[in-house]
Parts: sequence; C-alpha cells; structure tokens
Amino acid sequence: MNREDIIKNGTIVYNRPRLLNERNTHYCPGCSHGVVHRILAELIEEMGIEDKTIGIAPVGCAVFAYNYIDVDWIEAAHGRAPAVATAVSRLNPDNVVFTYQGDGDLAAIGTAETIHAANRGENIVIIFINNAIYGMTGGQMAPTTLLGQKTATTPYGRKADINGYPIKMSDLLAQLDGTCFVTRQAVHTPAAVRKAKKAIRQAFENAIAKRGTSVVEIVSTCNSGWKLSPAKSNEWMASNMFEKYPLGDLKNI
Repeated sequence: MNREDIIKNGTIVYNRPRLLNERNTHYCPGCSHGVVHRILAELIEEMGIEDKTIGIAPVGCAVFAYNYIDVDWIEAAHGRAPAVATAVSRLNPDNVVFTYQGDGDLAAIGTAETIHAANRGENIVIIFINNAIYGMTGGQMAPTTLLGQKTATTPYGRKADINGYPIKMSDLLAQLDGTCFVTRQAVHTPAAVRKAKKAIRQAFENAIAKRGTSVVEIVSTCNSGWKLSPAKSNEWMASNMFEKYPLGDLKNI
C-alpha cells in the first residue's frame, strides 16, 4: 500500500506512518513483529524524535528491523544489543536509544547483557518480543517456551526435569533498582495495540527524561513456529501464554 490516506466521510481512517518504509516484509503472515514495527514508526513520528532516535537490532527474526523503520540503526552481535545500546546512550546522552530483541536473543545468549544493563539503570528502552520459540532458526525451544509446549527440540513438550522452567524475564528485570518501568503487553487485538503503544510511548518519555531503563515486553505469536494459522495463534496465545505471562505493568516509578 502506498502512503496515500484512506479517507471515509472526510476523516482519515488509515494511513501509513511516514517512517515505515515501503518494502515487502520478511516476516511470516500474521507475525506480531509487523504490528510492533508500525507502533514504533507511529510513535517516533508523533513524538517528533526521529532525528535523535537510534535503534539497536541484534540477531533473530528482528535482525532486519532497520529495513522497515526509517531511523538510525546499529546491528549488534547476537544478544549484545543492551551492551551496544549502553555505549550509544553514554556517548550520545541526548539521543533516544532502544533495543528491539526477541526472547531467544534477550533471554538466552543475551541474558547477562540484559540484566547488567538494566541493573546499572542505563538510559535505554528495551523492546522485548516474546513468542516462546526460536522463530528464525527452525522453531527450537526458547528460554520462554511453556511447560508442555512442543517445539523442534521438545517434540513431546517441554519438561521441567529435563529442560528447566520458562524464564519470566520481565519479572526478574522489575526487581532491579536500575529499571524505572517494566510492563508486559500484547498486540493481538485493537485494544491491546492501543495499550502497547501507550506503554512504548511512556518508555520513550522515560528515556527522554533520563529515568533509567524501561522494558516493554510484547507477548507475541509465531504461527509458523507454532504450526498454527494466525487466528489460531492468537487464540493459543491468549489461552496459554497469558497465564504464564500476564499482561500489565510490573513496575512503574
């Protein structure tokens, strides 16, 4: 779709955010990433911070985020986005710096970087996409995979005695003195999208006010990894993931 507005009865009912690049996406149909990308593009434009926003994209499904949102980006090694964001924020204290990470990146190989950046209270925003699976590399078990959930590496379901328990990263990060705002949202309904957008806006406002680390977890779907249709993926997420990862603010100071 081009950038022309869709107008009904003289009112704009839909338009493409100016910062959302016109190019075909590599994400699977129904993937939550595209919705979050739109939210970010809308917010950065609405807040007028496109000239001072820097995104950090590591490895995973989000690795090509820089292709879609027209702000400055730096690509980080797998799991190292918070470390790179720390350097960027300290060297450019007037910029708004955010990471965009999946659960395999943030909660596995990047656990240390995430925890220590948040514990130091680095003035960054962490956008955490949690779909409970490794989406890019074939659907293997992730740190956030639910007990009993079947993946490529847990074909009979995740078992606590073999695979351990799912990690609730946002709950851990909320306990750290360096975090000022930790919230868990979703984008599976229009109402949820509005709440997620409001949460990300607050996180960016915190960064501008230099309040410390803000974390916005988005409980998401991976219909290709879950072997479900987009509609069924939303239903499965609501019926299963929200019990383990309940939506709402975990910390807001």
